Amino acid sequence: MAASLVLIAFSLRTPITSVGPILIDAVRATHLTPAGASMLTTLPSLCFGLFGPLAPMLSRRLGSERALLVLLVLVTAGIALRVVPSWQILYVGQVIACFSIGLMNVLLPGIVKRDFPDHVALMTGLYSASMAVGAATAAGATAPVANAIARVLGDTGGNAWAWALALWALPAALAFLMWLGQLPPVESHAGRGNRVVRGLWRDPLAWQVTLFMGSQSSLAYIVFGWLPTVWRMRGMSAVDAGLMLSLSVIAQAAASLMLPFLISRVRDQRVVNVVALTLTAVSLVGCFFAPLSTMWGWTLLLGVAQGSSFMLALTVIGLRSTDSHVAAQLSSMVQGVGYLLASTGPFIAGTLLRATGSLVSLAVLCVALCAISAGFGYAAGRREHVNVQLHTEARTR
Repeated sequence: MAASLVLIAFSLRTPITSVGPILIDAVRATHLTPAGASMLTTLPSLCFGLFGPLAPMLSRRLGSERALLVLLVLVTAGIALRVVPSWQILYVGQVIACFSIGLMNVLLPGIVKRDFPDHVALMTGLYSASMAVGAATAAGATAPVANAIARVLGDTGGNAWAWALALWALPAALAFLMWLGQLPPVESHAGRGNRVVRGLWRDPLAWQVTLFMGSQSSLAYIVFGWLPTVWRMRGMSAVDAGLMLSLSVIAQAAASLMLPFLISRVRDQRVVNVVALTLTAVSLVGCFFAPLSTMWGWTLLLGVAQGSSFMLALTVIGLRSTDSHVAAQLSSMVQGVGYLLASTGPFIAGTLLRATGSLVSLAVLCVALCAISAGFGYAAGRREHVNVQLHTEARTR
């Protein structure tokens, strides 16, 4: 089960980070407008927010395991669709993939709380690290793969980027095949009552966890969608920009693996959350303005900081929940509302870059988001549980 969850997590960010390094090429080939490019980078977090709340309903109808299986089919199809070099199909494929990922984002914390109740931080760290490795691989390999495809096929039309994007359907298909072995018998869900969680949306702690997730995720999607473009504006090649983003996300994976051991030694997560967001602010300013020769250091620091903040935002979902039912509902709220808020980040970032042509405005936006996220992270890190009521309702056929 643990290995399967890790493999699924690998494909949860590849459709997103694969776009940034070749965004300029895709815009040129498809004649996408600047506003359309901004919207393309906004789609992931927007889809996560809009569609994530549907996950509990799908889980109740199919069970968590079968729901994940259906979603893996959809994410594979959505990624594969991007082989068509058209901005319309690029949008459709991205929406299908991100719709599926948005629901899987919500389901995973509940499954971890249910199947690994004594190892929530460790399992969250493992699948967060796998997510980061997938993101890093896609960020670093997409541009070189596109170049290799162009050489092999003699791609004079400049559409090798579309083939490179579609290749990330392969690991998603492999995750689907492995997950088939995790399906329980159909009858295992029969006769159970539905556990209903009430009072969650009125609880201040639940909102603090939600806003922590939303604000730090907004920073993550600004980085995924626009940091490679910023580096290219500063003179980097597409390959080097992709490799830099890949280096940052590899550091995220390392942080996700190491952080559970720190969390197990502290009473709560308040100070850790604030430190992670402070380092994020410092490293982003370095990425925007420091000499390119020092960029590898700032990139590594950014990866450690953002990997820590993302893993912490996921972990507090489980730690602030009393059981897997509460965790599933809190995850739906946190990722539904949180990602809707996060979707505004890349769009505002792109709008600022177009309007001002200056990195200063983007830096101010990112530092402000870091400060806001640190405040909510401090509140969400308290050693408490959300105040909810659990009721059991008979299952109807």
